[in-house]
Amino acid sequence: MDSGPTVQTQGKVVDTVGEKYGVVDPESASDDIHDGPVSPTEEEKQTLRRVSDTIPWSAYLIAFVELAERFSFYGSQVVFTNFIQRGLPPGSTTGAGGARNQAGALGKGQRASTGISIFYQFWCYVTPLLGAYLADTHWGRYKTICIAVFIALIGHILLIIAAIPSVLEHSNGALACFLIALIVTGFGTGLFKANISPLVAEQYRRKHPFVITQKDGERVIVDPVLTLSRIYMYFYFFINVGALVGQIGMSYSAKYVGFWLAYTLPTIVFLLCPVILWVGRKRYIHSPPTGSVLETALKLFAIAAKGRWSLNPVKTFRALTADDFWENAKPSKLGDEKLKWMTFDDNWVDEVRRGLKACAVFCWYPVYWLAYNQLNNNLTSQAATMSTHGLPNDVLSNLDPLALIIFIPICDLLVYPALRRARINFSALKKITWGYYTGAAAMIWAAVLQHYLYKTNPCGYAASTCVDADGNQLVSPLNVWIQTGCYVLIALSEIFASITGLEYAFTKAPVNMRSLVMSAFLFTSAIASALGEAFVTLSSDPLLVWNYGTMAVLALVAGTIFWIAVRKLDAKEDELNNLSASHFDERQSKSRRQHNV
Repeated sequence: MDSGPTVQTQGKVVDTVGEKYGVVDPESASDDIHDGPVSPTEEEKQTLRRVSDTIPWSAYLIAFVELAERFSFYGSQVVFTNFIQRGLPPGSTTGAGGARNQAGALGKGQRASTGISIFYQFWCYVTPLLGAYLADTHWGRYKTICIAVFIALIGHILLIIAAIPSVLEHSNGALACFLIALIVTGFGTGLFKANISPLVAEQYRRKHPFVITQKDGERVIVDPVLTLSRIYMYFYFFINVGALVGQIGMSYSAKYVGFWLAYTLPTIVFLLCPVILWVGRKRYIHSPPTGSVLETALKLFAIAAKGRWSLNPVKTFRALTADDFWENAKPSKLGDEKLKWMTFDDNWVDEVRRGLKACAVFCWYPVYWLAYNQLNNNLTSQAATMSTHGLPNDVLSNLDPLALIIFIPICDLLVYPALRRARINFSALKKITWGYYTGAAAMIWAAVLQHYLYKTNPCGYAASTCVDADGNQLVSPLNVWIQTGCYVLIALSEIFASITGLEYAFTKAPVNMRSLVMSAFLFTSAIASALGEAFVTLSSDPLLVWNYGTMAVLALVAGTIFWIAVRKLDAKEDELNNLSASHFDERQSKSRRQHNV
């Protein structure tokens, strides 16, 4: 039997590392090249092809937890637009519209549904900042996730109560209960999101590349960065399996049975989260709380910035972004002037520098999320003005997760390996740039489609409120499946921008700041939601063409400026990914903080 790939080590050949390469405990495998695989030489880095390592099984377990959570999150969220915007269909007490009408409940209109949906998005992506703080300082990631699951479960129960037929009879009371449910669910979701992404990647423990010989005799470099990229690709795959099944099922549940069922089924699936977390508790790599290092990082920045401020903003910017900015803050450079709170080495300073560079990259993301967020509300409303032929209008949004489920394996197994074989470096920052461009293309598609909807709808520019004398909706003859191109382009943009953003946040953050940097990445979506409130006035007839067109222009311009701004950083990608391991003495740091208190 063929033993598979082998690893070159100091003077011997062993089975390949990890579950694939023969190390008994891959999670605790050392990166010390003298005890294991040999790191590539500079020549080998330039000439050998790079491949990924095997993904640990504990990562798949955590990804399944995310699948169940995303099933419940998106399964509930997909019906929010109809629940808020449309009133109860004629003769319905549950909100079900049947084959002829779309589901509806509160009847508050498109602007209200857009505003509430944007607030919910904002809330879900602000709370990760608190989740990161609690995990890093007090509870650790695993415990924080368990508490978040309990909080979100309460929110799901409140959603069910808001959709009970006897509660829907009093629309204001139902709206109040619904809003409370959103706040509670969003709070739990935020604590969850800040920590589940770092936890899944931490299951893979190697940090430095090494050389192996494959079955066909080819020598390749096993690159941990590619492995983490692959972990996040399939993590996102699990997310979208949950989203796809949840959204399709709940769209039909709301349309043909009622909103109470559309909120009950996600709650049942959500109960899988605590079960899987408990079953796998002994298999997971747990990251204990290390105490908040944000204060230390801010002090470090203050020392590095000393003497670099000027009344001239251009001069200040150049000084703060100079290559030697962090050099004077390194403990080795301070000598006898080293401060007592500096319980770290020079390499940790380099990691902080790298983490802040990642946060600077994230500053561009709100413009991308502005375009992406059209999927959550306006595109669903657009589908309701087209000929659906019995389909729920909110089922079309499932083309996005369906496209992701199809294209993620294609990219992982075909596209990305082909690019590497061709020696084309499709780096993280290049992927993000293309994410902007494909997002802009999606919005152009939506704008053109909206233009023709206005031309073909019986009511022209009042398409979303067009009804006959009996109150039945009148729609454009254009088939709803024309939206497919828009959703496919959005899915491609997610593969390039969203998945890569998760990867970039994890790989560039110091070990004891991973939740914090991840929450900073997620916070960019909250900023986009806040900015989106400024565009709510465009989210109704007859301004929807302007809405999509504006998003397209913003994404296109931002993507171009983004690449101009980061192209030099892109050239340093390998250098940033292969920093030497740092040392941060948390025990001394914590004792000093307690002493100061």
